[in-house]
Amino acid sequence: MKIKGLRWWVVMLIALATIINYIDRQSLSVLWPAIVEDLFPDKSALERKQIYANISVVFVFAYAFGQAIFGKIFDWVGTRIGFVLSIGVWSLATIAHAFAQGLLSFSIFRAILGVAEAGNWPGATKGNAEWFPIKERALAQGIFNSGAAIGGIISIPLIAFLTVYFSWQMVFVIIGLVGFLWLIPWLVLVKAPPAMHSWITEEERDYILTGQKRKLTPEQASLPEEAEYNPTTAELLSRKQSWGVIIASAAIDPIWWLFVFWIPIYLNEVYGMDVQSIGIYGWVPYVGAMFGAWFGGLLAQNRLNAGWSADKTRKLTITLGCFIMLPSLLAMANPGEPVIAVLIMAVILFGFQTAIGNVQTLPSDLFSKSAVGTLAGFSGMAAKLGAVGLTSLVPFLTADGNYTPAFVIGAVLAITAVAAVWILIPTIEPLKKPSKKTE
Repeated sequence: MKIKGLRWWVVMLIALATIINYIDRQSLSVLWPAIVEDLFPDKSALERKQIYANISVVFVFAYAFGQAIFGKIFDWVGTRIGFVLSIGVWSLATIAHAFAQGLLSFSIFRAILGVAEAGNWPGATKGNAEWFPIKERALAQGIFNSGAAIGGIISIPLIAFLTVYFSWQMVFVIIGLVGFLWLIPWLVLVKAPPAMHSWITEEERDYILTGQKRKLTPEQASLPEEAEYNPTTAELLSRKQSWGVIIASAAIDPIWWLFVFWIPIYLNEVYGMDVQSIGIYGWVPYVGAMFGAWFGGLLAQNRLNAGWSADKTRKLTITLGCFIMLPSLLAMANPGEPVIAVLIMAVILFGFQTAIGNVQTLPSDLFSKSAVGTLAGFSGMAAKLGAVGLTSLVPFLTADGNYTPAFVIGAVLAITAVAAVWILIPTIEPLKKPSKKTE
């Protein structure tokens, strides 16, 4: 049996895993108004916000270290088994939320969820490098990044709808079970990498493998049988280009988490919405994110097909996305009606997703497949540590109900991300092993 376009089936499955990932993680923020009335009825509004922030910080800390852990795991065991471990554990952790009784138990279950869910991103990056030629990687990255946006679109109204018929505990159980269903098509379809897969057509196999061959510089081409550069972890972290990826990720990612964690809480606090009302408005920003993921991927693919270099293409798309975010973040200082607020958020997340898909593609632009997961893991860890910093500050920045300081910080972070890419990665191209200096 042969399946035409097998690589697109694989990336769609990864995108579906990302949708499930976001439904699982968004469940707490959407259900929080109901949970807090049940478990923390005597706490003040500020105390409730601080409890939620503390649980969220635990999640992001675990998620940060999970990125580095699973980056290595995916490099060790491969994409197929790596995803089985990741989604299997996070689905069990989601179900366990139903048995939480307070801050400690929620924090423990969120920590397990965070470590396991983190595997989705280095796994997706590695799967991208494994299944796609270089010129299609930004589009593939955009497709599975759109899964995060679609997950946000689906999760908020879906969870709000489920609360009409089920308790918040049962909602966690239902959404946790979905992840186990995903494992069935994944194990059946992704049984080997493209070079050895029995269902891939010869034409597609050749297209993928030929398209993964890196264009060598004149200096590299002059060397006999230039070997693929497989740096050690220490060597990888000694390169300024790696730190360009890490710092850009650490700067831009907190903007996304600001909205993932706080959209429902913002709508509840600023506009007095309950869970059902949040379900009506809260999904709108993720529509912008979905279109941004597609736009960023298609724009990069279009420019690469037009003959642009990876360097020019990535820098254009990342810079464009960040500059779309800037005025919109500042406009959130006084958005007015809730409809206007969520539409401005949609523009912000459009810009974010335009940029982030190309930021996440940088590891595969710079290093060989054997090192992609490692750099993606470290940059993901840095991104989540940045998100921890901003998330932990939000209750203090917004103690009076004014979210403007948080949005201004987001604008500064967008500028920082652009600067890191332009300054620390002078040219986005495959790196070669440094030559040893002789006396």
